[in-house]
Amino acid sequence: MTQVKTRPWDSAAHLRTEEEMVAYLEAALEEAGDDPKFITHALGVIARARGMSQLARDTGVKRESLYRALSAEGNPEFATIWKVVRALGIRLHAEAAAGAEWK
Repeated sequence: MTQVKTRPWDSAAHLRTEEEMVAYLEAALEEAGDDPKFITHALGVIARARGMSQLARDTGVKRESLYRALSAEGNPEFATIWKVVRALGIRLHAEAAAGAEWK
């Protein structure tokens, strides 16, 4: 029997353009449901694709802290997420969810 060698998939290695990064985040936002860690992890993938060292300089947050905060297990403060989003050049916008009713 032949053994097949595999490597873990790293989405960051496949995000090369700004458009791909935005599409990746859009997909993550759609799929996340009520799981904020899913979005945090997606931002971490984009951050790694862009370069964590530069992001650390741009945000003023230590690189190691960014890796930890943006991991699947991370639980960053909103201020950290906001710094990361701004440093990555991402604009967030709001719209009413389909079927949402204001009470």
